[in-house]
Amino acid sequence: MEFVIILVVVLFVVLYRQSNGESVYKFLVNNVENVYDKYAPYSFKVIREKCKEMGLEYSTRQYTTQVIIFAVLAFVISFLYFYNAIISLIYVVVVVSMIPYLAYLRCKRVYSEFIFEQIQVYVTNTIMEFSVTQSFVKALEGVYESGILEDPVKTDVKVMIDLAYHNGDVGESIDYMNSKYDFYMVRNMHQLFLQVTREGARDTTRTLDNMLLDIDELVEGVYRDRMDRQAFHRQFIQYGLLLYLMIMLVQLLIGRDVYIDLVNSNLIIQIALHLIVLCNSYFLLSGEKYYNENVGAE
Repeated sequence: MEFVIILVVVLFVVLYRQSNGESVYKFLVNNVENVYDKYAPYSFKVIREKCKEMGLEYSTRQYTTQVIIFAVLAFVISFLYFYNAIISLIYVVVVVSMIPYLAYLRCKRVYSEFIFEQIQVYVTNTIMEFSVTQSFVKALEGVYESGILEDPVKTDVKVMIDLAYHNGDVGESIDYMNSKYDFYMVRNMHQLFLQVTREGARDTTRTLDNMLLDIDELVEGVYRDRMDRQAFHRQFIQYGLLLYLMIMLVQLLIGRDVYIDLVNSNLIIQIALHLIVLCNSYFLLSGEKYYNENVGAE
């Protein structure tokens, strides 16, 4: 423990001497942001900027709090397993290094939910505009000019309009949008408007009304599924953390001193404990990845 304290003090002094008058906290934050700007994938940067624009990205203070919580949990849990401060510090570094990946997963989920909401607005309003104009291109122009869409969907709608006027046909416009946003309600609406455009005008009022009802039911199901997934996610995290703490039950059964002697004297037991920690961590990380990537939009 004395070695750990000395190591922390030395690290603080080094960082302070390199900070050029800045606070150590600000110095660390600036360096982390520089590393992010240099190595983060372009797609992540775009998604993260959109999350910031929507006010849904974590602030620096929130990320700092997350780092502290993860570091404390990693140190406490690993120390309960090995009673070795050096090993615990290694686990702290590994766990904290996973935070950018978790941020990436979270931003992808937030961005996916945003895109789904924008697609819902695009489809619903295009159908309502078409019921008035009886022209798919005019409906697209009405939705675009209304200002209810946000980028990137707004820009893609403008591309659709330009393609339609350039080609004199909506086929390429529809193919473009379908390839960008592979949603059932998008393809269904586009297929109907493609048939109307190429086969001539006809009474589509009932079909459009039924399509709007289907969209309402789909959206209701998506939001219900989202709430259920959030509740399950909280329970999953609690269960994952409890799995780590099962080691306390083992120590209660055989005695803490006996447990420490076994860990310090038996390499196989140490390896087995590391495997248990890694398996539990993989279980948690896989669940987090599934929760954030499979948003249940359709």
